[in-house]
Amino acid sequence: MKTLSPPPGKPFDRLVIAVEADVFRSRQAVGRAMDRLGARVIRRTRLVTAVSEIFRNGLVYGGGAEVVITLDEADRMVWVDCTDQGPGIADLELAMKDGYTTGKGLGRGLGGAKRLVEHFEIHSVLGEGTQVRLAGRA
Repeated sequence: MKTLSPPPGKPFDRLVIAVEADVFRSRQAVGRAMDRLGARVIRRTRLVTAVSEIFRNGLVYGGGAEVVITLDEADRMVWVDCTDQGPGIADLELAMKDGYTTGKGLGRGLGGAKRLVEHFEIHSVLGEGTQVRLAGRA
């Protein structure tokens, strides 16, 4: 399920999240992308924290995910797309509210991730999956 047009910039890395260890490796790849642009530590930490939540959601709720990392050197931005083929999100507005969860977590993942980044976009289709795009400025 690819629905969002490609972000600006050039591809940096493409990964598959199929097991918990892949979440960690994918987080590291996002950190390397931020390092490539010379990001300040706080900006790097914010993006890596946000994508960690999104990647874990892709694994737990989507049954796995594909991650594409893109560097926009002109604007010093790292774009991250996480796409799964899971059941989709029935009510995006509700899912974005703090405290809402369909699992055992605190229900702060999507909203928290959105607050940590410069750009957050989510598209979900029931029965097809979910795509989340985040971007952080270096």
